[in-house]
Amino acid sequence: MKILFIGDIVGKPGRKAVAELVPLLISEREIDLVIANCENAAAGFGVTRDIVDELYASRIDVLTSGNHIWNKKEAVEFINEYDTLLRPANYSSKAPGNGAVVVSTSRGGSVGVLNLAGRIFMQPSECPFEKAKYKIAELKLKTKIIIVDFHAEATSEKRALGWYLDGEVSAVVGTHTHVQTADNEILPRGTAYISDAGMTGPFDSVIGVKKDTIIERFLTHVPNRFDVAKGDVRLQGVMLDIDSQSGKANLMERISIKLDT
Repeated sequence: MKILFIGDIVGKPGRKAVAELVPLLISEREIDLVIANCENAAAGFGVTRDIVDELYASRIDVLTSGNHIWNKKEAVEFINEYDTLLRPANYSSKAPGNGAVVVSTSRGGSVGVLNLAGRIFMQPSECPFEKAKYKIAELKLKTKIIIVDFHAEATSEKRALGWYLDGEVSAVVGTHTHVQTADNEILPRGTAYISDAGMTGPFDSVIGVKKDTIIERFLTHVPNRFDVAKGDVRLQGVMLDIDSQSGKANLMERISIKLDT
């Protein structure tokens, strides 16, 4: 089973990269399923209904999110209409939407996707470790392949969850920091792990935002408007090869592809 996981999509440049590159990757690499984090897809903060539909039209199968999922208020109203648009499972059970889903792939088989949020330097939420074990038990009733998007700030928290879930899931993929890490590996019990899949968007920036804006804020401590940058657009993420029978990972490969302009 070949799965493409795309790092945080940032604004219109990120969506353009997805639209142009994902269909090519599906064809060239014989991808069975595409997962992407969409919480920054609407001008850098949140997601709208039109953008969700646009990303599905670009052949993404499952959309995960994180702390910016509610930045566009309309998401509260429409998230329940999309089974494959996830918010972190360890958010309040009273929040709209779901934190996990099982989907069928293009060539048969099924994959479970679980979305979790970290608690270190993040908004308060339920324990991702406890919630993970509970939701994984549910998903295992339907599939052996489970991919976890852990949307978290601290590398220590991400690595701890990776070790905690080693052998329980197929992959733990970190998102949120927008900086792709070089620690992709297969853990001893067969779980693929990376601290952060990276960013899909403009790299002539500070994690997707215009450089001068961010530098000005650091210099002055005065709040200013964050606008998505435009230059050096890339698609980043990881390619996963998962054994369909055991659910264990054979390969996790980092990808970073520059969009021709």
